[in-house]
Amino acid sequence: MIEKLNSSYNHLFEKELLKEISEVGTYYEVPADTMLIDLDQPITSMPLLLKGAIKILKEDTDSSELLIYFIEKGETCAMTMNCCLGSKKSEIRAITEVDTQLIMIPVQKMEEWTGKYKNWRHFVFDSYHNRLSEMLATIESVAFGNMDLRLTNYLKEKSRINNSKTIQNTHQEIAYDLHSSRVVISRLLKKMENKGAIKLHRNAIEILSL
Repeated sequence: MIEKLNSSYNHLFEKELLKEISEVGTYYEVPADTMLIDLDQPITSMPLLLKGAIKILKEDTDSSELLIYFIEKGETCAMTMNCCLGSKKSEIRAITEVDTQLIMIPVQKMEEWTGKYKNWRHFVFDSYHNRLSEMLATIESVAFGNMDLRLTNYLKEKSRINNSKTIQNTHQEIAYDLHSSRVVISRLLKKMENKGAIKLHRNAIEILSL
């Protein structure tokens, strides 16, 4: 585990901190589409990603899900951190986007390391800043952006994270992530196909020229 940890976080953390993480952390290899954290679940640990990606979703008042952001190698989830520090239950749902390797850190270590390690403090503050920027961008796109642009950005991000021009998602799954309806997403995808930007297949979308 220490080799995987060093390759992902050696540039971020002190050697002493890396050693502590390897001692108290638990290593997992998790397949794609696995729920790691659910809404209202007690938070006992937080993830550090070594490989793969996790999508973070939040539920609104009518139980619809909205994709907030992705976390990738060398990152963690700021919203999980927030629940850890406040001893609160989870306010998000975390699901692996692809096959993922991660280390789960006990929550009690967060506050200890914040006072003990300068680089850990910077990591926590940077995570909050980056995720807040992403959440504000998501809120802005929902409130003011048109669905065509949101869908295009979504397909580009999925393609980048999966390192593939083919996206293995149904129209309904995309609608859930974008807080829209399947009918709207299907119509927009067909419009994009007619323009030559994508090619629609059964339960898959091939990106041609986004």
